[in-house]
Amino acid sequence: MTFNILISDPLSEDGIYPLRQAEGMNIVIETGWSPEDLANRISEFDALLVRSQTQVTAEIIAKATNLKIIGRAGVGVDNIDLTAATEHGIIVVNAPDGNTNSAAEHTMAMLMSLARKIPQAFHALKNNEWDRKKYVGVELKNKTLGVIGLGRIGAEVAARAQGQRMNVIAYDPFLTAEKALKMGIDFGSVEDVLRKADFITVHTPLMKETKHLINAEAFRLMKDGVQIINCARGGIIDEEALYDAIVSKKVDGAALDVFEQEPAVNHKLLTLAEVIATPHLGASTIEAQESVAIDVSQDVVNFLNGGVVRNPVNLPSVSKEVMLKIEPYFNLSEKLGAFLMGLTDEVIREVNIYYSGDLAGFEVSPLTRNTLKGMLKRHLGEHVNEVNAKFFADRIGIQVNEHKSTASKGFTNLLTVEVTTESGTRRVAGTLLNGLGARIVKVDNYIVDVVPEGHIVFIKHKDQPGAIGRVGTLLAKENINIATMQVGRSTLGGDAIMMLTIDKHIEPNEIERLKELEDIYDVTAIGL
Repeated sequence: MTFNILISDPLSEDGIYPLRQAEGMNIVIETGWSPEDLANRISEFDALLVRSQTQVTAEIIAKATNLKIIGRAGVGVDNIDLTAATEHGIIVVNAPDGNTNSAAEHTMAMLMSLARKIPQAFHALKNNEWDRKKYVGVELKNKTLGVIGLGRIGAEVAARAQGQRMNVIAYDPFLTAEKALKMGIDFGSVEDVLRKADFITVHTPLMKETKHLINAEAFRLMKDGVQIINCARGGIIDEEALYDAIVSKKVDGAALDVFEQEPAVNHKLLTLAEVIATPHLGASTIEAQESVAIDVSQDVVNFLNGGVVRNPVNLPSVSKEVMLKIEPYFNLSEKLGAFLMGLTDEVIREVNIYYSGDLAGFEVSPLTRNTLKGMLKRHLGEHVNEVNAKFFADRIGIQVNEHKSTASKGFTNLLTVEVTTESGTRRVAGTLLNGLGARIVKVDNYIVDVVPEGHIVFIKHKDQPGAIGRVGTLLAKENINIATMQVGRSTLGGDAIMMLTIDKHIEPNEIERLKELEDIYDVTAIGL
């Protein structure tokens, strides 16, 4: 059988070597087609390989009547309509690991250039200036590198920094004491890293929780003379705050490969002598470009020959009959996972998901993956999806267990998610109420009835008269309207909870004021 494969963006011959070697692959390379050309011809092909230039829209996918797989030679898939691809039964694969080494090496190159002021000295020499005293740098040996985000690239950077005899302290929401010990690094909170590091490098995804993670307050926590590196995503560092920190001499230097707005021409940070920069070159090596193309090409060959792909992005299909039964629970499962992660700041060791009632009779692995997606997206970002969520959970050492019981526990179906950390277990349960939609019906041992949407404030307090009133009064002073309130208690005068849904985001300083109220133990804001 012959498969027609279209390569619509430039890929090296070495990168498509797996396709050339496989039997039955008719390769067509057309990198100059317009969107109209692609739409008119796409029905001829079984596979499509792209980089970032080709926009694989819903309109193009709708005309791809024979297309079985789309391969993105790179990490992101922003140029591919995943929903449309999934709806049409087209699997999408990418290459999440192909640029790890390249990005880590670029980070180290920026770190060393920053420490020794190499770009500034070179620029001066090009301008016929010979000034050795002006460009005295610092050694990396015995300095402390703070790594925020210890995923694939962050871990590689940490290992390389140790090779330079640096001390490494890292923060990652999934970093355990055992893993840190095995890596030979110290670990702590974000604040610990900011306070202790001489150099700080960020390696987190860009999302709501990490947007401007390094802001004016973060700079105030840092050592005087700290140096900053960002080869991850523009927007993790507040560029206005960085500019002010450099001008005030709080920050001695910054090395930037990424910016909030790109291309970053005429950027005021680039007017500062303390800043060195490159135009988003982290993955721009010959080897990385070939590596991602090879990974994707091999997945395309495997899939078309009936094998298993290594890096799927979208959800593999299940039978229509099963999907019809479980699909209504997709949103609920993701919300329960996200809610539970909002309650839990500790490293998760184990996840147990209990399916009770009619759900126990179906294949529920898609719901399990969806629950994990809701949990992991809070720290890993939007690239976590239903397919790769289990992979990420395995990689960071989270044990995931499914349990089924036909006992309904008072509901037609009940979905309970439980996480185990060093200090104990937290759980949340939800269901779909006929005609009313999704509900959270239990948090830990407290019975509630809460719609899992919007801005939720979860408060643990002592069951005493006036506690609810004090909370309501403070929120009123802050002009925060309470939409709904649920309360629950364990025993009279014992521990109790409040779950409030409010009309707008609550600020950290407002949460701190709530915590200062009498009889209040803890306050957590959760956005769903």
